[in-house]
Order: sequence, then structure tokens, then C-alpha cells
Amino acid sequence: MKKVSLPIRFGLVTSAVLIAYFLVLSLFNKHINPAFSFFNAFITGFGIYEAVRLYKLQLPNSFSYTEGFKTGIITGFVATLVFTLFFLFYTTEIDSNFLPHLMQTLHRKFDIDIGMVTFIVAVMGLATSVVATLSVMQLFKNSRNIPQKQ
Repeated sequence: MKKVSLPIRFGLVTSAVLIAYFLVLSLFNKHINPAFSFFNAFITGFGIYEAVRLYKLQLPNSFSYTEGFKTGIITGFVATLVFTLFFLFYTTEIDSNFLPHLMQTLHRKFDIDIGMVTFIVAVMGLATSVVATLSVMQLFKNSRNIPQKQ
């Protein structure tokens, strides 16, 4: 149970930070600028880093690349799922004018529905989770380098 509860806890905390960041941006009406969403990758990456780091500290003998990778992926996927559900709730219930303002910011004239935008948010989050996990695991993997004798 401990192997799954740690990444779920960190995924929930990471999603809470992502939601807080989005809401702070919305206070200043900057949430319609997609450039600010690049910081989401750093938030997600830090959450994955901390989850893998703590897993390695708690279970150093059973830590392997596979276990660390699973921890990172679960953390990122939980964070993405919760944030995507929040995003769907925000765009449908809190600010129904968000999507038209976003399209106006992007200077797009085509009609896009909330389902497509939610799908894009989910895919971006999942892709960020995979890339962040692969990057973080480069720091935590066990080296198989053989020390050279001098």
C-alpha cells in the first residue's frame, strides 16, 4: 500500500499547486495567456522529483529504475487527472467566457468546444508527466559505471 499511497499523495499536492497557480493567474486575468502554462511543467516536474526522492529515501533497498519510474508516472497522472477535472469544472461552471477569451488571445477564428480543450489539457499534462519522469529518473537511477583503477 505504501508504494501506491506516496505517489497518490504527491499527485494530489501537485494538482493543488497547479490549481492554485491557475487561480492566481486568473486573479490577474493572465490565465488566458498560454505562455504562463509553461510553468506547469516545472510544478509537475518538482512534484515528481519530490515523490521519487522520498520513495528512494524510504525504501533504498527496493528502489530500482522501474519502481522510481512508476512512482513518477503515477504522481504525474494523478496530478493531471485532478487538474483536468478542475479545468473542466472551471470552464463550464465558474467562467463560461474563458474559452472565447482564450481563442481571442490566440487570434483563432475557428470554433472549438470545451471537450477538445479539455482533451488538449489532459494530453499536455500526461506528456509533461512522462518527460518529467524520464528526466528525474536520470538523477536517481543507480549508476552501473565500473570505477577505473589507477
